[in-house]
Amino acid sequence: MENAILLSPEQCAELLGLGRSFVFKLLAEGRLESIALGRRRLIPRDALHAFIAAERERQAAENEDA
Repeated sequence: MENAILLSPEQCAELLGLGRSFVFKLLAEGRLESIALGRRRLIPRDALHAFIAAERERQAAENEDA
């Protein structure tokens, strides 16, 4: 999994330390980018990094407003 370019939602959940259903929620909300290959939904590794960066920015903005 370390070198995988595309991650399954389950692998993504494991890497993030989140539940599988929460990852599917992020996908449904469009907060985490994914691609469809056949019947599978896969998350590009760079999309995972982009999600983390976006969440950091969002939380920093929230902290500034507080």
